[in-house]
Amino acid sequence: MIGVVPSLSPAAWDDPVVQQLTTAQQDELRTRYEGKGEPGVHPSADDVAVVLVARDDDGSPVGCGALRALEPGAAEVKRMYVVPAARGRGVSRLVLAGLEAEALARGWTTLRLETGPRQPEAIGLYTAAGYVPVGAFGHYVGDQDATHSLFFARDLT
Repeated sequence: MIGVVPSLSPAAWDDPVVQQLTTAQQDELRTRYEGKGEPGVHPSADDVAVVLVARDDDGSPVGCGALRALEPGAAEVKRMYVVPAARGRGVSRLVLAGLEAEALARGWTTLRLETGPRQPEAIGLYTAAGYVPVGAFGHYVGDQDATHSLFFARDLT
């Protein structure tokens, strides 16, 4: 429904709704990047600490995002996605704000992320939210599949 603000709810990484949304996200990225998959270590139920699902008032899932711990005080934003029919309604800003609040509640004051040059919507979202370009981090350092990746971070304090 246009104009209705979705609600956020926690979910497990292996929840079927989360898997449906993250599979759609990965399918879209493979289309944008000519079949190439994401660089780095893929998230799993073992390393994803937070998953949020945005739902319309009828319960329909319209977006998601996750956090994976990196090191003390820092986490990585993973699998931000909004279904095409819900884009332009502020769902991504809602999910990102929810993830930031969850990060702070866990003592993570720095969020980092990887995105790519063919995702201008993501770059716009993150830069508007105060994320700044940084160098490769963690498992992306030296990853040949990440040579064209863009990295961002934000200090939440």
